[in-house]
Amino acid sequence: MTPWDELVSRLSAGATLLGLWGEPKRVHIAWLDGNAIRHLARDCPDHRYPSLGARFPPAVRLERGARDVYGLDPVGLPDRRPWLDHGTALQTYPFLPVEGDALHQIPVGPVHAGIIEPGHFRFTCDGETVVRLEARLGYVHRGVERLMKNIPLASAAKLVGRISGDSTVAYALAFAQAAEVALGVSPPPRAVWLRAIMAELERLANHFGDIGAICNDGGFSLMLAHCAILRERVLRAAETCFGHRLMMDRVVPGGVAVDLAPQGVRALQELGIESRARFPALVTLYDLTASLQDRTNGTGILPADLAQQFGAGGVIGRASGRDFDARRIPGYAPYDALTFTVPVLHQGDVNARIWIRIKEVEQSLGLIAQLLAGLPPGTTMADFPPGSGEGMALVEGFRGDIFLWLAIAEGRVQHCHARDPSWLQWPLLETAIEGNIIADFPLCNKSFNCSYAGHDL
Repeated sequence: MTPWDELVSRLSAGATLLGLWGEPKRVHIAWLDGNAIRHLARDCPDHRYPSLGARFPPAVRLERGARDVYGLDPVGLPDRRPWLDHGTALQTYPFLPVEGDALHQIPVGPVHAGIIEPGHFRFTCDGETVVRLEARLGYVHRGVERLMKNIPLASAAKLVGRISGDSTVAYALAFAQAAEVALGVSPPPRAVWLRAIMAELERLANHFGDIGAICNDGGFSLMLAHCAILRERVLRAAETCFGHRLMMDRVVPGGVAVDLAPQGVRALQELGIESRARFPALVTLYDLTASLQDRTNGTGILPADLAQQFGAGGVIGRASGRDFDARRIPGYAPYDALTFTVPVLHQGDVNARIWIRIKEVEQSLGLIAQLLAGLPPGTTMADFPPGSGEGMALVEGFRGDIFLWLAIAEGRVQHCHARDPSWLQWPLLETAIEGNIIADFPLCNKSFNCSYAGHDL
């Protein structure tokens, strides 16, 4: 059995696909096998390789993306349509056919009423019931991997932190960890703990925002207003602590760019006090609002087997029974020295995804308190001499696990590939909405909250 065939067997047996990407005349695959991250590179001198997606569906979109960017042809790929928009006429994109009597289609996007990235949703409906949803993404191919080619490590770190702005800390952390593995650098303990504070603040801000936004899409704007206040409190605390509301460019290879400001400890303590005082009442309000519960319970169910097969990360996977968190498996410091629970539910609906966020808010508040109490003294940056090597990292962002592979030569990035959790989550949204009414799509969509930008490199 070839290594390629063995990989297919491992994935079919339950190993988790982490990423599939290309280089000129080479295809790469990474997967999680137990607690270990594995990596396989296959040379493609004729730009061809056996399609992984032909036998393992989660790889299909990744193979389509790699083919469009690097011209690598996955032989046997069941979906041969282009993925990225290279300026061709959008109306020529062949959506998948749906057969049946009295079906009609509803196109939404790619331009939306809100200030968001472009994405097209093609609904095929039987009356109000969605028979099929197909998402068309890839409208703003930004050439991120090409922009990072042969640039200094510091410049690449800034670029990675802007792949998906709401996850800037998580992306920067993944890049820093991969660079540190590649060059054998250990960041100071204080920097490691400060990174975790930033990561939990980012998780808090996004979960507060998502809980309110989901409720707003269910017609309950009061929750949006109150959750927006809490999100704003988190962003202000982040600015007080680290000088930037989103903490952009604060996590860097070798450590962190800024230390915790003297007034930062007090700001974080006050954030914890206020959040614990205000948030439980909002949870009760959500739980006792019958009209809202009617919209979220039983809506947009993602089956557990699909969540497992696609390696759905974050809230989406944990709401459908997938007990996975990169902070724990394969794990990284300082979380191995902290006490926290990874909440898991099995209903797989919008309500479960809200409750996972609620429980994660509680865990993040507790983690921040532990991090403050145990914050080590000392420096915040290690020496980072120029060097060469390869490294990988898997980091838990608020959407789920972010995978990053990095190749460095003499202090300059030769290739960097970052896989957003949304690559493996967008296809599951299409499944979750089937059989629901079209008016429930905003609820399902926001409860997933997949990234357009992180998906459109």
